[in-house]
Amino acid sequence: MQSGPEEDARKVWILALTCLAQFMVILDVSVVNVALPSIRADLHFSAVDLQWVVNAYTLTFAGFLLLGGRAADLLGHRRVFVVGMLLFAGASLVGGLSSSQAMLVGARAVQGLGGAVVAPATLAIITTTFAEGLERNRALAYWGAMGAVGGSTGVLLGGVLTELLGWQWILFINVPVGLLGAAGAMRFIPPSAPVAVGERHYDVAGALSVTAGLVLLTFAIVRTDVNGWGSPATLLVGGAGLALLAVFLLVESRARRPLMPLRIFLSRTLTAANLVVFALGASAFAMWYFVSLYLQEVLGYTPIEAGLSFLPMTGAIVVASTFAGRLAARVGPGRILALGMSLIATGMLLFTRISPTGAYLSDVLLPGVVTTTGIGLAFVPVTIAAVAGVDRADAGLASGLVNTSRQVGGSLGLAVLATLATQHTEDVAGPGRVDAAALTAGFHRAFLAGAVFAALGAITAAGLLIRVRRPRARAEIPAPVDA
Repeated sequence: MQSGPEEDARKVWILALTCLAQFMVILDVSVVNVALPSIRADLHFSAVDLQWVVNAYTLTFAGFLLLGGRAADLLGHRRVFVVGMLLFAGASLVGGLSSSQAMLVGARAVQGLGGAVVAPATLAIITTTFAEGLERNRALAYWGAMGAVGGSTGVLLGGVLTELLGWQWILFINVPVGLLGAAGAMRFIPPSAPVAVGERHYDVAGALSVTAGLVLLTFAIVRTDVNGWGSPATLLVGGAGLALLAVFLLVESRARRPLMPLRIFLSRTLTAANLVVFALGASAFAMWYFVSLYLQEVLGYTPIEAGLSFLPMTGAIVVASTFAGRLAARVGPGRILALGMSLIATGMLLFTRISPTGAYLSDVLLPGVVTTTGIGLAFVPVTIAAVAGVDRADAGLASGLVNTSRQVGGSLGLAVLATLATQHTEDVAGPGRVDAAALTAGFHRAFLAGAVFAALGAITAAGLLIRVRRPRARAEIPAPVDA
């Protein structure tokens, strides 16, 4: 069926709504970074517990993404999208009103649940709305660019809102966006037929086991600054987390309708793309976190100064994302992905040169632009590689896997890097003492570990994704996304 002007206009609105939702969901991973010192001072978080403001969101996001993708396939993409947007908006309102650590962390966890419902629905809507090939690749290029820009814009927007209105507004801003997105979906996204009630199998046991396993494993890593890596407490909690992840795999291998059918990993492209996006999350999430802390706690920047300092990095992501889809179509996603991950590793290595008496121009700007250029180049092609050739019935599952791998990588990577940084800072400064030199030394250790994650991702992309086929005809190459 050929598309007329009305159908083309509807597709434009659908793409705009899905991009808006993806922007909001990814934005809330990074928007808190610049606000962390203000949140810490207001709600009295400890240095190591502060990362739970980030990880409460990313862990529930990661743990329930697969269930969100399955729910989108079973209940209908529009219905799940609307519910997720409303849940996200409500949790954001509660988070902005938080008066205690527990209330904020709990609201961030519910936000993550809302994001886990919205994110796979957006990609499933794109996959089922746009025809495979040029049309879908162009839509995915816009979608992927908005995700990358959301991650980079978060630190800028977070700094402006924190200084002008207070850190609470980094959460309040989601309320009108969520309501607008839900209303727009009811207007422009056509309903999809849900699966009959008797055929619905959600695999809640799988979702709960993987989420609980990730939380326990992260908690064990985070608490190593108190208990030590080889202590009984660390081994017991970490072992319980790994055991629950093993239970998850067992459940998936025996479930009638598994949340994550293990057969899907028979695709080398899908498996490799998820490994690379795990490394992307582990390195990129930590970069925003530690650079924000360095600017404010070492260089003495205000929140708005720190946010504005990320503007060149945001521009680098926009420019790189603009051309990443076209380049991936021309030479194949594997080559562009390997280049992007290599740039991230290089930028993280350059960050190990930051000084306690440094300056923005000499210590932050170049590493930041190199790293974010790599992020922009990697974000779109890894998405294209992951969903290439996926059946329409598995669209929600494939998108859930991509987002899950990124969020799990970000959560576990941040837990490991933050723990390494805190421990090294204490080793340098001594118990109960913290100074700029010790903080910077801890950041060095974190950036070095982040570079290792990114390098492993580059090697995986070069080894397993270089041969992913590119479009046969020049006419299939998508036009660059308009920045």
